[in-house]
Amino acid sequence: MPLVQLTSGQRNVLEKQQYRFVGSHSAVKVCYWTKSMMKNEGGCYKFVFYGIRSHQCLQMTTSLFCANRCTFCWRGQKAPVSESWYGPIDEPSHIIKHAIDAHLGLLVGLEGNDKVPKRMKEEYRSMRHVALSLTGEPITYPRLNELLEEFHRRKISTFLVTNAQFPEAIENIKNVTQLYLSVDAPTQDLLKDIDRPLFKDYYERLLKSLDAAARKKFRTCIRLTIIKGKNDLHPEGYAELIKRGDPDFIEVKAYMHVGASLIYHSKEQSPEHSHVKAFALELLNHLPEYELVSEHLPSKVVLLVKKEALPYRFIDFQKFFEIVNSGGEAKIEDYGSKKMMAN
Repeated sequence: MPLVQLTSGQRNVLEKQQYRFVGSHSAVKVCYWTKSMMKNEGGCYKFVFYGIRSHQCLQMTTSLFCANRCTFCWRGQKAPVSESWYGPIDEPSHIIKHAIDAHLGLLVGLEGNDKVPKRMKEEYRSMRHVALSLTGEPITYPRLNELLEEFHRRKISTFLVTNAQFPEAIENIKNVTQLYLSVDAPTQDLLKDIDRPLFKDYYERLLKSLDAAARKKFRTCIRLTIIKGKNDLHPEGYAELIKRGDPDFIEVKAYMHVGASLIYHSKEQSPEHSHVKAFALELLNHLPEYELVSEHLPSKVVLLVKKEALPYRFIDFQKFFEIVNSGGEAKIEDYGSKKMMAN
């Protein structure tokens, strides 16, 4: 099945939503928290949890297409993806250069905003992080390792999010600052109902992805998106999947009632932070090797950390770049830190 390209109408809609297309298959959109931190109004939960500076973070994807049609996803424009890449493959350096240019172009208007301190106006142009998680499935990009290596050469940390449907791609990752796997339900049937996967063997792919992630030495995280009255049940089922993936971190996050998800879920299904935290505490009853370490109320998200990973919660960015740029293997214990580090 070939990759279905976006129509001109779909592209126009996304551009009105402040997406900017990069080359043949990539896109950029400025995160709310990037603008918020520039105005000294607070950073995202990744800043609180790990030390990622939101005003110096690029949000992008290397693929606009996804193998799932998750009901909780706020992104309205979707197109199916094939089991293998189809179409042109842009150069990693081309993607990075033009992604950064597009990102900065979307923020240039803030330079005249009195709420933005002079220091922020200077710092935001120096990119320090990339969140490969905007839309679609960035892990499918065939030259992913080259892209990650190029980001690292530029001393830009990498947070990569996958919906856990491409286990071989996970297996092939050499180095990334932090890898996220989405686990959206505690049972096979409920996962099918919520994620609406294209692959018939979607559950086997999830399990293989968890196995692949468990073998990685770099930082890994499993993210749960809690839909009240839908997937906030069977904590023991989640726990079994989490144990299989053996992540350093678990993020338990509320479903947000925005965008295309309004078709499938009611406002009442977007839980309050207290509900998310209560479910996270239920999880801990089945995961004694983890503990609740932090929370970010504006994002309605809670962080659970494996106890043996507590000394490595934050990131020593300079150490990470030293390791990977000298040909080494990134291991959480080698570039983790007990305290938030400058980057």
